[in-house]
Amino acid sequence: MEIQYDELSNGIRLIKLIGKLDILGVNEIEAKFSGYCSGENVKALVDLSGVDFLASIGIRLLTTNAKSLLSRGGRMVLLNPTLSVREVLDLTGIPDIIPMYEQLESAEAVLLG
Repeated sequence: MEIQYDELSNGIRLIKLIGKLDILGVNEIEAKFSGYCSGENVKALVDLSGVDFLASIGIRLLTTNAKSLLSRGGRMVLLNPTLSVREVLDLTGIPDIIPMYEQLESAEAVLLG
C-alpha cells in the first residue's frame, strides 16, 4: 500500500492511496493517514483512484478519520473510487457519511463551500 500527500494551494490536503486497503495495506499507512487528517478545520480529499481492493478494515480507516475530522470542524470527501471500490462503498452506505465525487473540481467545491 502506498500513500502520497500534497497540500493544494487552497489549503485542501490531498491524500492519494494506491494498492489494497486490506489488513496489510491499512497497517502500512494507518499512522500516516491519521496524521494527515489531524488538526483543526482540516479539509481532506482522499483520492481512491489507485485503490483496487477495499476490505472492512479500510472502511473503518476512512470512517474513523472522517468522523474525527468532523468533530474538529473539518471534513473529508472521497475522490474517484474505482468501480469495485465504489460498489463496496455504496453497498455499505459510506456515501451517507463521506461524500464521493468523480471530479476534482466538484470535490474541492464541496470542501471549500
